[in-house]
Amino acid sequence: MAQDTHVPTGHEKVERNIGLMAILIIVVVAFGGLAEIVPLFFIKDTTEPVAGLKPLTALQLEGRDIYVREGCYTCHSQMVRPFRAETERYGHYSVAGEFVYDHPFQWGSKRTGPDLARVGGRYSDDWQRVHLINPRDVVPESNMPGFPWLARNLLDGDLTGRKLAALRTLGVPYSDADIAGAKAAVAGRSELDALVAYLQNLGTVISNKR
Repeated sequence: MAQDTHVPTGHEKVERNIGLMAILIIVVVAFGGLAEIVPLFFIKDTTEPVAGLKPLTALQLEGRDIYVREGCYTCHSQMVRPFRAETERYGHYSVAGEFVYDHPFQWGSKRTGPDLARVGGRYSDDWQRVHLINPRDVVPESNMPGFPWLARNLLDGDLTGRKLAALRTLGVPYSDADIAGAKAAVAGRSELDALVAYLQNLGTVISNKR
């Protein structure tokens, strides 16, 4: 039998050496990621807040944490795409400058329920309360679970100031007065109060300009 004397060269060497291929894949992905991500840090539209944007109040911040704790993000996105079908249903498309104070932001694509990016002010506080306690009281066909315990659970505010202080280290412009008054701002309020306050704030900076 003739002996195979072919010597792999170039691309063949890479294909036959799994370790080398893995290293090169990592290098390519790393450079590609940097090429896409690094420029975003220098674009004002993605790094600077939109005009009128304010940090969440202490009560709204607690509501946001409850929103995350209860897994609301698993069924509701907060990202309106720039397509007519979406803007006609939900309102102005989402822009990065609205979310510069969110850590982490709640963008996503999961929509078992409707997108909530522009839900602020669309319904009254009372509607939101009823809907959160038992959604079918206001939307009979809803498959959303109820959250009645939120009305019973009270906030003590012991950690609220520390949350604001931690966010300030990330660039959220909370003042010393905001941090000092955080506990008093939420103590004794229900988790339902906090979540409604958070929902009623969503998307209002852009939608108020329409």
